[in-house]
Parts: sequence; C-alpha cells; structure tokens
Amino acid sequence: MKVLIVLTSHSDLGYTGEKTGFWVEEFAAPYYVMADAGVELTIASPKGGQPPIDPKSEADGAQTDATKRFYADEALKTKLAHSVKLAEVNQADYDAVFYPGGHGPLWDLANDETSIALIENFYKHEKPVAFVCHAPAALVKVKAPNGEPLVKGKEVTGFSNSEEEAVQLTKVVPFLLEDEMKKLGGNYSKGADWSSYVKKDGLLITGQNPGSSEEAAKVLLETLKASK
Repeated sequence: MKVLIVLTSHSDLGYTGEKTGFWVEEFAAPYYVMADAGVELTIASPKGGQPPIDPKSEADGAQTDATKRFYADEALKTKLAHSVKLAEVNQADYDAVFYPGGHGPLWDLANDETSIALIENFYKHEKPVAFVCHAPAALVKVKAPNGEPLVKGKEVTGFSNSEEEAVQLTKVVPFLLEDEMKKLGGNYSKGADWSSYVKKDGLLITGQNPGSSEEAAKVLLETLKASK
C-alpha cells in the first residue's frame, strides 16, 4: 500500500509576527502507524523541501511517544527535509492521501489549486482521503463529482471553535474551521476538546485535533484494507 502525506508550506501565523506550520505530532503519529503496518509513504508539500514546523508543537507539553521517536529518527527527518513538490505528484501512484494539521493549512492548502485538484482526483478514483485537526481546511474549496462541496451532507469534524478559543487564535486565523464546515453543508460534530474524535463518511476521514491523529491514521488503514 502506498499513501501520500501532504504537509503545509505556510509558516507565518497571520499578522502576529509568530511562526506556524505543521504540528509535529499530527505528522509523526500517523506516519509511524502506517509505516509500522508496512505502508510505503511519500511526503509532499506545495513548495517541496522542508515543510515548516509549528514551534509550539515542539514545546515540552506537546510531546508524545511518536514525536520522541521522530526526533531520534534521522532518516525520517532527512526524508521530511526533501518533501516532494505537490505539483509533481500523481494520485495514480497512491492508494490514499493523509493531511496532517497545524495552522498552516488554513492559509495555503485551503486555497492551493494543486491540492484541491489532487483531493478531487483521489475521491473521484474512489481512494480514501484523510485529514486531521486544521487539515480539513484543505477541503473548503474541494468539490464532489456532482459539483457540490465535497463535505456537503457528510459527517465531518475538525478543529473546533472552542479549541481555537483555547489557543487564543480566533481573531488571527483566516476562518474558523467548524463554522466553515457547517457553512458548506457538512454535518459537523465534535468530541470533548483535545480528546480523540474521528468521523468516517465513506472515503472521507476527518479527525478533530492533535489527539485524534493516531486514530485517524488507524481508520485510514482499516479503510484501505477493506478496499483491497
């Protein structure tokens, strides 16, 4: 099985002067869940090269077994530093795609035409698409084959308004993911803040927050195995 992991290339946290990017745990936990199951993984990002890491995700309180394993994994760190340019990726080479979060995707992947077309292509070819935390932002302009928003009428989750308030970025982000999902007609639901909560609707898999990243990857794996 081959899975594509798509990371953000965006590093500026709005107009705050602070940095953002992808959240280490949301990349590391799913990566190892899939790699340990024998999945062949490719990492891509809009600009290619080293995707920016959200500095807050490197804080002591954000560490897990998966992140500790990542920091000690020189081979994976090198692989990450040489992520493939998204424009050079072909969905035909993969069985599924996984998007980790961090605040970065709200700015670039939400509007990236290459990413939008890629997700539409995966879905059209009946391949699972999975997103965790802020990564469902990559879905806001994605259309289903019938021309409607892909999330319309589907069970979805993603970083909640209350979690955004807790990190005090409600006024900084370009849009609130929970509100946007509802606006597009998605059947948005959420679990308790920071707890693992994953929704699967056919080929579409979404996880609410960093704590949902491992479960989202496991659900993706199960979905892949069921389709084989």
